Amino acid sequence: MKAVALTHYLPIDDPKSFLDVDLPKPVASNRDILVNVKAISVNPVDTKVRAPKDAVEETPRVIGYDASGIVESVGPDVALFKAGDEVYYAGDITRSGTNQEFHLVDERIVGRKPKSLSFAEAAALPLTTITAYEAFFDRLHINRDGADKGQSVLIIGAGGGVGSIGIQLAKAAGLVVIATASRPETESWVRELGADHVVNHREDMVAQVRALGIHNVDHIAIFNDMRHWETAVELIRPQGGIVSIDDTDLPMPMGGMKMKAASLHWEFMFARSMHQTPDMIEQHNLLSYVADEIDAGRIRTTLDTVLSPINAENMRKAHALIETGTAKGKVVVEGF
Repeated sequence: MKAVALTHYLPIDDPKSFLDVDLPKPVASNRDILVNVKAISVNPVDTKVRAPKDAVEETPRVIGYDASGIVESVGPDVALFKAGDEVYYAGDITRSGTNQEFHLVDERIVGRKPKSLSFAEAAALPLTTITAYEAFFDRLHINRDGADKGQSVLIIGAGGGVGSIGIQLAKAAGLVVIATASRPETESWVRELGADHVVNHREDMVAQVRALGIHNVDHIAIFNDMRHWETAVELIRPQGGIVSIDDTDLPMPMGGMKMKAASLHWEFMFARSMHQTPDMIEQHNLLSYVADEIDAGRIRTTLDTVLSPINAENMRKAHALIETGTAKGKVVVEGF
């Protein structure tokens, strides 16, 4: 089968940073399904895994953490899918990635592909959807079905992949969404997705939020980086919650959190598959829920850019675009 792989961890402008290779076609066992991959999307985690370092892979390594495709075959213990089913999923960071023609994945972290979406449109969604869904509903314990209607959420970094789906999930739950964006095109994008208010995260966010007549917000999601930690602590309401998906490489003073009895939550969407948690199937459930919401017209894809075909050259282009930090929505590479 065709695959895009790496042997050395190089800057993305190096022509050897990705290689076109041929690999053996995998065989499904246990609860795995074998998926004929039709489209993949690129996330910041892909660029972090591929980032330059001294390590060398003895055999070509395939990365990639988003895919849509058609089930080719199933393992003997599979109960949720059959050959021919169209699926979408975000994979498992501990296993071989999705940038290959046929890919093995545990059925419990796979969802039914939305019928109304193309493979490219569907591939844009899984990792960011799982991240935003778990951040809001599993970590912050916001009620998905509207019981917390009218509460406010500040989404920092709302124009990216996670924020783009997060805005829609928060609005569907009845929240008042304050989104951050720093460029005219991303401000337009987040408003189009349903944000009630937009503030610029390159300026004084505390002043901007309070100018809206909102002194403290009920929930805060940090979907870019921890530069905005102290702003988040200032804006969170007493006993409110902050969720972050970023690394902990910047200072995070906790005094303000203690005085407010506020809570901090971490979201890492690979945690369930990495640790084989008993509730792994919740990722199947949430992806299927979102597929239903999409097919009902209540949530839309966050796809922005499509490259074709899936090869080393286009993978380098996609990674380069993500590394600029200015991409809005999702970048998808389609078709082998």
